[in-house]
Amino acid sequence: MGKTFSEKILGLKAGREVQAGDVVTVSPDYILSHDNSAAIIKEFQKLGIKNVKAPQKLVIILDHVVPASSEKYALNHKVIREFVVGQKIPNFFDVPNGICHQVFSENGFALPGKLILGADSHTTSYGAFGAFSAGIGRSEVASLWATDEIWLKVPETIKIEINGSLSPGVYAKDVILKIIGEEGADRANYKAVEFAGETVKSFSLASRLVLTNMAAEMGAKNGYCEPDEKTVQWLENRARNDFSEVVSDPDANYEAVLKYDISSLEPQVACPHTVDNVQSISEVEGTGFHQALIGTCTNGRLEDLELAAEILKGKKVHSQVRVLIIPASREEYIQALKKGIIEIFAEAGCIVLNPGCGPCLGAHQGILAPGEVALSTANRNFRGRMGSRDSEIYLASPATVAASSIEGKIADPRKFV
Repeated sequence: MGKTFSEKILGLKAGREVQAGDVVTVSPDYILSHDNSAAIIKEFQKLGIKNVKAPQKLVIILDHVVPASSEKYALNHKVIREFVVGQKIPNFFDVPNGICHQVFSENGFALPGKLILGADSHTTSYGAFGAFSAGIGRSEVASLWATDEIWLKVPETIKIEINGSLSPGVYAKDVILKIIGEEGADRANYKAVEFAGETVKSFSLASRLVLTNMAAEMGAKNGYCEPDEKTVQWLENRARNDFSEVVSDPDANYEAVLKYDISSLEPQVACPHTVDNVQSISEVEGTGFHQALIGTCTNGRLEDLELAAEILKGKKVHSQVRVLIIPASREEYIQALKKGIIEIFAEAGCIVLNPGCGPCLGAHQGILAPGEVALSTANRNFRGRMGSRDSEIYLASPATVAASSIEGKIADPRKFV
């Protein structure tokens, strides 16, 4: 019997043959953290160890509350900056750079065959490049800083084969929302999810990142897309070091193989207050909302911004709707500027914010008041995620959010594209 990608890569890192269910001791290639590094530093100091064991593996990116919105957050950033200098950590990205998952990828850390662990649940994103990437807890990261080792259980793998051509107005976000709605938010708890099929092969890296990012919303330990020529091309002049592609064997043993034909898929919307409460656009069309968000680590890349700008060009956002635009990184922001996309958003009446997480975590830059409703391209919509616990969040593609922003209510993007 052959092996899955996850069995192979964790076996390589452990230096022995492994199968799903085994527990291995491994040393990751990179360890990600962001603003939560301040809390991790406190945990690290409790261990009584003076120095980080492998500082070159740490990648710290400030993104959650940037620039600092209060003295508390400013102090956290100060603590992190001082720690970076004291520990001689070479891979530090301060507040101008953008969302950690986009910055991490752009700077060539997300590579095929690498083992990446991070103090953020959406570390699963880097599976879009063929890496094994998983989110872990802060105390686990502190221990990793100290020892450069961690125990991991080799996950079983669910293979999701996606085939068919998307209709105009339907995108990767709609595909993953459909799958999560069908399978449930706990279907892949501590399992690997492998995205395969002709549709996935046709996707850009930006679209694949949508799938692997939201694998976390199925409970997945890691998400994965097999690397191909598109992957290698994207990594050209970006990769930090050499890499080797690791792929599943044709006769690998999967926990399940799920098959989806998305040829007739409609735009999808995740309704409050769970990401698996998914409805087709026709079932929620006409629902009013107060604030729109286009951005985040799920859908804040140039591909997404271009899509939204095509719909908003020459139009105005509804007078009763606030529209926030947040490019995922400075690099994406600059590209959008050069293409005139930011100008389109500004003329349409949108509020363009600096690259970062913004209101997605409910800390600053447009949090919701009680009774308010948001329509967002983010990945989570649980109660209180973007502010008041008495607010509501709907999730959709950038096209759906842009089209809806014009009408002031949830609208079908297919009439705008």
